[in-house]
Amino acid sequence: MDLGPGRRGAPPRFVLRSVSEKNREGKRTARERLAVEREKQKTADRRRRTLIVGASVVCVLGLAAVIGVVAANAGKNDGKEAGPVVAPSGALGKDGLAIPVGKENAKSTLTVWEDFRCPACKSFELAYRPTLHELSRSGQLKIEYHLVTLIDGNMGGTGSRNSANAAACAQDAGKFAEYHDVLFDNQPQETDDAFADNGKLIELAGKVDGLDTPAFRGCVEDGTHHSWVGKSQEAFQKGGFSGTPTVLLDGKNIYQDKTMTPAKLKEMVRKANQEQ
Repeated sequence: MDLGPGRRGAPPRFVLRSVSEKNREGKRTARERLAVEREKQKTADRRRRTLIVGASVVCVLGLAAVIGVVAANAGKNDGKEAGPVVAPSGALGKDGLAIPVGKENAKSTLTVWEDFRCPACKSFELAYRPTLHELSRSGQLKIEYHLVTLIDGNMGGTGSRNSANAAACAQDAGKFAEYHDVLFDNQPQETDDAFADNGKLIELAGKVDGLDTPAFRGCVEDGTHHSWVGKSQEAFQKGGFSGTPTVLLDGKNIYQDKTMTPAKLKEMVRKANQEQ
């Protein structure tokens, strides 16, 4: 059957249009798939960023918590205590931090910074005690004791603080000098925090006539002077002293003098009394 010249070649044009449409459809489908994949990737990226930010917040909060714990623990050993500062009876100086031994009108003053857990303090006390007793009782020398908690800070524990509080309680009872000597005579090893036990401190009070009373026991067990001890430690740190004992005769550091002896100290006090 003859279709005529005008219709010759039509079928091929129909085939070409079909192929072109299929190509366009394929491209459109590919673009859509690409768009879908891009959207999935964006969603995944958003989810990942959310997780990273969330994890960062948790890390920051965790770090803040750790820093808070470290700061809190550091604060426990800085010598400061909560509560009002209650100075012992008869304490002298700024904030009542000095416990005096000897006659008030003595012409020379020996300032002693001590820690009842400090082995070097015990060595000083045992070597100089007879001379200090002689000079203070004769009215030539007044001694002002400052109690600190250096070993608690270095070794851990609360023995320095508790024994200083007990000594302050003994001062309230007018028995500081005697109890002071008992504590050094019964000082435990530096690494042994035996003075943290209030029962031990009360037991040692039995070695001082008239000290073991309900008032003394209550003062020890309640930690009446804990804040005062903390204040004394703070003053020690602000004073820039290098260690305990620190011993000053009329403001001059004599413990650093390697030639110092009890006899030399006695002679220095004698001369000071003659000159004044």
